[in-house]
Amino acid sequence: MAPLPKKKRTKAKKGTRWSHSQLKPVTLSLCSQCRTLKPSHRVCPTCGYYAGREVIAAAQPVGGQEA
Repeated sequence: MAPLPKKKRTKAKKGTRWSHSQLKPVTLSLCSQCRTLKPSHRVCPTCGYYAGREVIAAAQPVGGQEA
């Protein structure tokens, strides 16, 4: 048989144990190319640039062809 705790863990002790696990807001930064907000250290979803160079092709506008 496995060992069991001798006493109940109180709400205060449980709260201090879980005090570091709260959710933190996502940090947003400006894209250097198109100046829109994007998550830090990620490719910009609007223009496809990362660290001053194009990494992925920009998405085509919905509805069809370029002018």
